[in-house]
Amino acid sequence: MHVRATTRPAAAVEAQWLAVGLFNGKDKDKDKDGGPIEPPAALRGTPLADLISKLQGSKDLGASVGDVTPVLGASGLAARGLTTFGLGSRDKFDPGAAYNAGVALARKLAARPRESVAVALPDAGDPSAIAPALIQGLIVGTRGTDLRKSEPARHPFGDLILVVPEELAIDLEAALRKGQVVGEAINLARDLANTPPSDKAPPALAGRFREVGREAGLEVEVWDEDRLRRERFGGLLGVAAGSDQPPAFVVLRHRGGDGPTTALVGKGVTFDSGGLSLKPSASMEDMKCDMTGGAVVLAALQAIARLASPVNVVGYVPMVENMTGGRALKLGDVLTHRNGKTVEVLNTDAEGRLILADALSYAVEHDPARVLDLATLTGACMVALGTKVAGLFSNDDPWADRVLAAARSVGERAWRLPLDADYLDGLKSGVADLKNVGGKWGGSITAAKFLEQFVGETPWAHLDIAGPSWADSDNSTRDAGGTGCFVRTLVALCDG
Repeated sequence: MHVRATTRPAAAVEAQWLAVGLFNGKDKDKDKDGGPIEPPAALRGTPLADLISKLQGSKDLGASVGDVTPVLGASGLAARGLTTFGLGSRDKFDPGAAYNAGVALARKLAARPRESVAVALPDAGDPSAIAPALIQGLIVGTRGTDLRKSEPARHPFGDLILVVPEELAIDLEAALRKGQVVGEAINLARDLANTPPSDKAPPALAGRFREVGREAGLEVEVWDEDRLRRERFGGLLGVAAGSDQPPAFVVLRHRGGDGPTTALVGKGVTFDSGGLSLKPSASMEDMKCDMTGGAVVLAALQAIARLASPVNVVGYVPMVENMTGGRALKLGDVLTHRNGKTVEVLNTDAEGRLILADALSYAVEHDPARVLDLATLTGACMVALGTKVAGLFSNDDPWADRVLAAARSVGERAWRLPLDADYLDGLKSGVADLKNVGGKWGGSITAAKFLEQFVGETPWAHLDIAGPSWADSDNSTRDAGGTGCFVRTLVALCDG
């Protein structure tokens, strides 16, 4: 898809479709009475302005985020068709709303091939943040989950044209570039999560990471099983023992300056049966997405490298299948991790923390300024926060605040949960340094407390993305399947 901008008046832009956003509640008195309301800025001064105003006032055109309505018989435009899309309340409009509005619009228009689509930049918020967010959403909305269908259900536009006011004082080239690069990175993370597990066993997924990383200009290392044994990755090797597929470990490096290094660690369980602590069949249906943390780390680093960000970021992704073969971990087995800590395994379905422990231990050995890990780690986090909010845990308040601020800046949602010292009591083992599960309560917290034992004094944060990483059903602003959540947050965090 070719993304470009124009400063021509919206009515004069030649395209197959022109899309104009609508705010609701802009004139509360008129809106309440059902009368005309102020038309969108892009159409003011045109014959269509009164029509759009009246249709919106009569509720024939929706303005909530997710609403998309074609306007039939529109005249006075160089474009062949006009559609409106909802932006929500003007006073609440932010990059998150722009992203969601873009997804909804693109999902509708991409149902058929479109040679060109022009979208008017909304006249609210900070345009340097709104423009890339809108483009990201438009790119994500053109990509469906139909990876193996004989006919695609969604079609990228030939040309995507952002219509901006001539007097707009922002770096349009940078905004367009960021929007396209980050949008494509989100789709990469989504595609990896949606890929069938038979096509992404650890060696195959590691090969894909190598290919994507090198194309983006990253330094890439891929470790095989022999290297993992030499490096004492006992947790990763223990989880891998039940699978015919060997584990892998991928290191991705972006060197963009002389400053401090941020380490990103992503869980890469390519399929999770639960091991001998076997999941019910229904609970396995979406376990191809249990490598989403790793996919998000790759996607964010791809975007950071393509944008030539002047930062230093290293990604670490342990990859494994959690299966039930004859050599599978048994309850009561004890593993020795990279940092020498021993762990009694009392639930083989709590495997993500076992592989992350090795990756975190290795990451902090290289003295990063800060570490962030992302993992589809616990169902308990979904019980606490639902499916749209990630749980954040940290041993460092300033670092946690930065992560939360980055998420808010792009419209993604995370909530900080406690990590008090007494939660460690539930992880005490009589035969080893730790056990891999706590008691009945606070499962997401004890999981995070387990991970904390492998980072030492390094500022560290953990995002449990089990909820927002996967959507069980479609709605107007997302597809069922992998969501690519927190790619935007990581790019903002590392650039900030």
